[in-house]
Amino acid sequence: MSDWTEIRITVPAADVDRAGDIANMAVPYGIYIEDYSSLEQEALEIAHIDLIDEELLAKDRSKAVVHIYISPEENPAEAVAFLEERYAAENIDFVIDEKLCKNSEWENNWKKYFKPMPVGDKLLIRPVWEDEYDAQGRAVLHLEPGLAFGSGTHDTTRLCLETVEEYAGKGKTVLDVGCGSGILSIAAMLLGCESAQGVDIDALAVKTAFENAQGNGFTPPQINYVQGNLTDKISGKYDIILANIVADIVIKLCDDVKKYMKPGAVFITSGIILPREDEVLAAFERCGLTVIDRHESGGWLCFETKVKEDE
Repeated sequence: MSDWTEIRITVPAADVDRAGDIANMAVPYGIYIEDYSSLEQEALEIAHIDLIDEELLAKDRSKAVVHIYISPEENPAEAVAFLEERYAAENIDFVIDEKLCKNSEWENNWKKYFKPMPVGDKLLIRPVWEDEYDAQGRAVLHLEPGLAFGSGTHDTTRLCLETVEEYAGKGKTVLDVGCGSGILSIAAMLLGCESAQGVDIDALAVKTAFENAQGNGFTPPQINYVQGNLTDKISGKYDIILANIVADIVIKLCDDVKKYMKPGAVFITSGIILPREDEVLAAFERCGLTVIDRHESGGWLCFETKVKEDE
């Protein structure tokens, strides 16, 4: 089997939570964090010991290291470029280095932490390798995240799913921009929507989304995915438009999104880090969109917007 690539991101310890969240957007699996800034306190509180290995005590307490693992099918340069752009935008000092690591069991180890998970009031996200679950009357979304982002465990995806639940219904049409694993558009279909169109710049994401849709009983033309940059391959108008991507892309998408919105349509955006809120709000205002609700979790934001009535 091919080797995976380990990417190590060294950041100030004070920024490790934000840095880890951003890294988790690059890959949904195989991430862990080294942070020794509270070593003695945590050793006492968690392990109930005060004797700590000399090697650990020698660690630099001012720095933390985020480790992520890139599968052989993915291009590490893309992940590094994404991380560099996001950390620069958030003014997080960082040093990135990468090395090949033996496949070992990283490919499957992350799966043991991903269990069937209720989301909102109506959905249960079930990873396909978990056979024991109780749906408790919820619609079950069978998911193989594969190598595309979108397992439902991240705050950004969960916020979107909870918001989609408010709007999905009979006869509604959906556009999912940056569809990743297809989780949002498939959820909308399970919640009663009539049809969904997804788009992603990553060919592997499109492949994964098609496979997940089929695994939940949806095939073209009821649900469809294309490879494209934002909306360059999209036509038609929709009742619900979803974009669980980063702030810079949300801002760019705002310029064109109204062309794809039916009268009364909602544009739901997530993946926005709290410090970028003002920039995103300014983009909504500039493009004639009004915020009808705002949701926050773990430092991430999700907005519901509609076209201003006087537009």
